[in-house]
Amino acid sequence: MKARYPYKVLIVAPSLDIMGGQAVQADLLLRKLREDGVQVGFVPHNPRPPGILFYLTKIKYIRTLVVSFFYLIRLIRHIPRYDIIHIFSASYFSFILAPTPAILIARLFGKKILLNYHSGECRDHLEKQGKIAIPIIKLADRLVVPSGYLVDEFADFDLKAEAVYNVIDLSQFKFRSRKSFEPKIVVARNLEELYNVPVALKAYKIVKESYPDAVLTIVGSGRAEAGVKRLVRENGYSGITFTGRVEREEIAKLFDQHDIFLNSSEIDNMPLSFLEAYSSGLVVVSTDAGGIPYICEDGKTGLLAKRGDYKALAEKIVSVIENDDLGGKLADNARKFCDRFSWKQVRRDWYKIYSGMHDA
Repeated sequence: MKARYPYKVLIVAPSLDIMGGQAVQADLLLRKLREDGVQVGFVPHNPRPPGILFYLTKIKYIRTLVVSFFYLIRLIRHIPRYDIIHIFSASYFSFILAPTPAILIARLFGKKILLNYHSGECRDHLEKQGKIAIPIIKLADRLVVPSGYLVDEFADFDLKAEAVYNVIDLSQFKFRSRKSFEPKIVVARNLEELYNVPVALKAYKIVKESYPDAVLTIVGSGRAEAGVKRLVRENGYSGITFTGRVEREEIAKLFDQHDIFLNSSEIDNMPLSFLEAYSSGLVVVSTDAGGIPYICEDGKTGLLAKRGDYKALAEKIVSVIENDDLGGKLADNARKFCDRFSWKQVRRDWYKIYSGMHDA
């Protein structure tokens, strides 16, 4: 009997040890493909070294060498067993460390390569490191991105990309229809400079002046965490909670406890956290960075302000608090928008690409 899916797919991506959009997306895709009966494997960008070698990952620089060694070993061991190598990619130095070795090894073994690029920093990456990155990207048989925004960005560098939406597991998020929207605000992005959390703090401060009962929960961790916490201390902000890393299954509970999702990024692509917020009934108030307008239409599925404009962000938060009808309309529209990101919709695009690569 002929197999329903005559190809084997190897996903090469960050594991959930590094909580972020790529890791979550890779985990969802891996589980959905397996449920459908596809023969699929996984090699993490960040494998855990065995035994006592794990403790070497606590040492700066040594960690990169040790993890890279075991990553290369796993790539060499697993890539020959699969037909299609589906490689997740970010930008800058991460591009060199993670997707580049996978692309080169897959090419060495004559495998079909799907490069799944997820970074909103695409333009800056290619402008600064294009002499290295572009020839490597061209080694891939297909270049797939999660938004029309990145399709347009790559086109400016004469690279043909095709868009396949991120998939969101809607079953993990319960939509709660809110009759009113209280100043219960959540920021749920990794604490990195490109997400510009200090702008969110300034917006929150303005809201807090009008609504003393306002609260802000900051989820996640990252290289900018110490600086953000220092700003909170130095400016005497109150009502702010830092949760640190929150496991995926807990995010839904946390979203249910809030009413407004605030995002103040300077650079962005198509944040999975927006879709999770939509699915939970939160109203999204965000800057218009990068590809965000492609998934958050101002006045329809959320409210947008110019990058860095904390006063406008605060005004939009207040407008939701003071206008229940506006908040309800935005939340309902956003929930309907999420339907296009269900596995039922997205799976057709992935299988069309896999089949095309396998049959070529």
